[in-house]
This record gives sequence, C-alpha cells and structure tokens, in this order.
Amino acid sequence: MLNITKNANGSDLKLILEGRLDTTTAPQLEATLGSALDGVTSLKFDLEKLDYISSAGLRVLLSSQKTMNKQGSMVICNVSPEVKEIFDVTGFSDILTIE
Repeated sequence: MLNITKNANGSDLKLILEGRLDTTTAPQLEATLGSALDGVTSLKFDLEKLDYISSAGLRVLLSSQKTMNKQGSMVICNVSPEVKEIFDVTGFSDILTIE
C-alpha cells in the first residue's frame, strides 16, 4: 500500500510517500506525477515514511528525474537507511540528488 501526500506551492511540488513503492503501487505514483509535473521547476520527494522501494519504484523516480532535468530540479529527502541501501546497491545514489 502507498499513500501519496501532494503539497503544491506555485512551481514547487513536494510528494510525501508513505508505505511501499513496488510493482503494485508504482502505477499509482506514475498517475499522480503524470499531470502534476506540468510547470513544476522544483520537485521534492520526502521518503521518511517509505518502508520499501522496488525496481518498479526506482523506474518511476528515474523517469521523474529525466523529466525534471529538462524543466528544473528534483531532490529526495529523509531517506530511511533501508531505502538508502537500495539506492546505494543499485547505483541510484549517483543518479539522484539525495539530501
């Protein structure tokens, strides 16, 4: 299960993810991002309450990063040690901006 809290402020968008980002919930995040990134120049993912991320979840983050490279910046903050380890093992720590 994945809960997504969306905080939009002008061209800034913050998404707070809670639960698991995996094969079953990745489409939910994709759908949320689909229309939400129009006009956004600063995207922030808060992963403090994210317990798990799978390759499907990583793919959504990568896709968001590619979009934001064209129109602004993307950062990921409050990453738990478990999720950080997944980022490190997959090499995503080098691709994504993690605060």
